[in-house]
Amino acid sequence: MAAKQVQQDWLQEYCYAPVLLETFVDTQKYQGVSYKAANWIYLGETKGAGRTGRAGTVSRKAIFMYPLQGDFRACLKGEKPYKVVEPL
Repeated sequence: MAAKQVQQDWLQEYCYAPVLLETFVDTQKYQGVSYKAANWIYLGETKGAGRTGRAGTVSRKAIFMYPLQGDFRACLKGEKPYKVVEPL
């Protein structure tokens, strides 16, 4: 439900509507099963560099993304303006 409302909320609060969501899952503790079940797209893993930039200093994270609209790629490239999807 939050994914369906986030575009409206951000547009109202920040005058910006995101076109996708991303999250990071600590693979040493979790497998990201709930994200997979909710149709989030697995993109790969981080290098485990953390804020210091040194690889291997923190655990690797799985990267998942969830598009909020079908043409998110064109929006990110600046080819199309975003459109706010009305929540159900």
